[in-house]
Amino acid sequence: MFIHTTEEAEAAGKLREIYDGDRKSLGYVPNHARVFSLRPDVLEAWRAFQGSIRKNLRLRRYELVTLAAAKALNCRYCLLAHGAILIQSGVGVDQLRAILADFHNAGLEPSEVAMMDFARKIARSADEMTQADVDALRSLGLEDLDILDITLTATMRSFASKTFDALGAGPDPVYDGLERQLSDLLPA
Repeated sequence: MFIHTTEEAEAAGKLREIYDGDRKSLGYVPNHARVFSLRPDVLEAWRAFQGSIRKNLRLRRYELVTLAAAKALNCRYCLLAHGAILIQSGVGVDQLRAILADFHNAGLEPSEVAMMDFARKIARSADEMTQADVDALRSLGLEDLDILDITLTATMRSFASKTFDALGAGPDPVYDGLERQLSDLLPA
């Protein structure tokens, strides 16, 4: 990382609890936790915010929207982390490769493609969003609450991806195998 982060052996107080929880649940301390280690209260708040958004969406929907935003932001770490979650939830590596190459032609439902287009546009140029973008989602049966949840997912990913990339938080070693399988589709 580009800044000093708190290593596991140095962690104390709230950060020690967070690191211990990550080690217990994941088996390691992820780089996203390390990047926030100088501000453990921000890490807790970010995780709570992310959780409050995520609980309102089906896992697949949340991860596809996240993947679209991460791809638009060129965040290798987020693409691998959320691609891994999609694989754990039943998406095959071949379909994940197709999604990363061109989600319009990856065998997704029309509403999933539209949500990904929406999230990508938010991540790239939120100032260019129009009523027509929202209406396109409505025409596929999404309600305003769904559209808000998709928007929150994409904007929260923008915060996270930009933070990780700006401070050099690279993918965790646990993603090395997936990274090799997807390397030709990932940003440098």
